[in-house]
Amino acid sequence: MIVTHSITLADRIEDLLPQTQCTKCGYDACRPYAEAVAEGTASYNQCPPGGAEGVARLAALLGKPVIPLNPDNGIERPRPLAVIDEQLCIGCTLCLQACPVDAIVGAPKQMHTIVDALCTGCDLCVAPCPVDCIAMVPVTGDASGWDAWSQAQADAARERHDRHTARLTREREAAEARAAARRAVTQDALATAATAATAAATPATTTATTTSETASTGDTAAHAPDDAEAKKRAIIQAALERARKKKEELAASGQGPQNMQGVSPAVQAQIDAAEARRRRLGIAPDSAAGAASDTPSNTPTPKR
Repeated sequence: MIVTHSITLADRIEDLLPQTQCTKCGYDACRPYAEAVAEGTASYNQCPPGGAEGVARLAALLGKPVIPLNPDNGIERPRPLAVIDEQLCIGCTLCLQACPVDAIVGAPKQMHTIVDALCTGCDLCVAPCPVDCIAMVPVTGDASGWDAWSQAQADAARERHDRHTARLTREREAAEARAAARRAVTQDALATAATAATAAATPATTTATTTSETASTGDTAAHAPDDAEAKKRAIIQAALERARKKKEELAASGQGPQNMQGVSPAVQAQIDAAEARRRRLGIAPDSAAGAASDTPSNTPTPKR
């Protein structure tokens, strides 16, 4: 009987795959490939580790004829085992990151090694190695495909890959939480800096007036949504205004900057990038301000 329900079909297709997670089928792992076959967007002959028997298993499930393995995805071969030349290993950890089943043990700047019983022979650790110290060594003689791999090994590899994926998800979520916490702290610091910058730029003779105006608008501001970008623009604008005034004072006293001519390409690139960033933020000086000072590319870049 042919299974037609897409979810059930994907599950059953995945059960028939060798779970090497090698990506040779053109998908990130065995599960996405199973879903693609169930949906009809991928053929059932794209899994080299499963070999001819794997194609026959999927054909029987799908009620389709047995066809040759697609050579574009690779060839059926004896199962290899990754072997690290420990004398050459520099401990870069790139192979650890590439292994889909956590079959490599090591630490940064320390020698790495393969856990033979866990390796699926996926080849994914070879390409990232910067010193070419990983070799794929056949370990099953002439046996290939499912003759070189067992259902128990496939089930264990699938479980390790699921744990690997779950761990990466936890680490990503933790990193995002830390980044969010840092952004919150930065926003608080920006708000404090904006308040301090505004107070410093206000003349002493108008402090009372400014305080009164701030109090009259305080209630409205308290109910406005927190706008981090607006705070950032306010801080940068205040810094630009202070820099402009300082430049005018130096120019009036004949002490203007002497290093604005013949700047290196690298420095000019930084200046241009800063100007572009200010324009994106909507805080580029208008034509009048530009006329009163140097060209925009020479405007000092405020520290953030």
